[in-house]
Amino acid sequence: MPATDVIYAVRSANIPNEDEFEAWAQVTLAAHHPEAELNIKIVDEQESQELNHQYRGMDKPTNVLSFPCSLPEGVDIPYIGDIAICADVVEREAVEQNKTPKSHWAHMLVHAILHLLGYDHIDDAQAEEMESLETKIMLDLGFAAPYECSE
Repeated sequence: MPATDVIYAVRSANIPNEDEFEAWAQVTLAAHHPEAELNIKIVDEQESQELNHQYRGMDKPTNVLSFPCSLPEGVDIPYIGDIAICADVVEREAVEQNKTPKSHWAHMLVHAILHLLGYDHIDDAQAEEMESLETKIMLDLGFAAPYECSE
């Protein structure tokens, strides 16, 4: 069972609670790394922009950032990394994409955890593999497929 620590630097009505984040993380990690531990920080646009600029060279806020943990050889703990999710961006995107806020929050967490596990979407083949896995997990969680267009 994963241990998920959630830090709320911001609060709003649409931000999921710790139990929801934990449940989504458990389903995401179940087949890959069920004992994994990670931290989630809910941030505002300023902090998201600062992190995105510092670590990705992009001077704008973004929906989610993943920071995989690199442990020294011989250190065997289940900690896989940190995730920063920008509340304002996620909530805005949910409206723009005609999704429920909860489904978009779940998708951002699933997406970020898959990055912590080594998945990426740099090229088409990687993107297809990652998006297929995201879709399966989101359906398992009871949400709609995240990449289907909403009418």
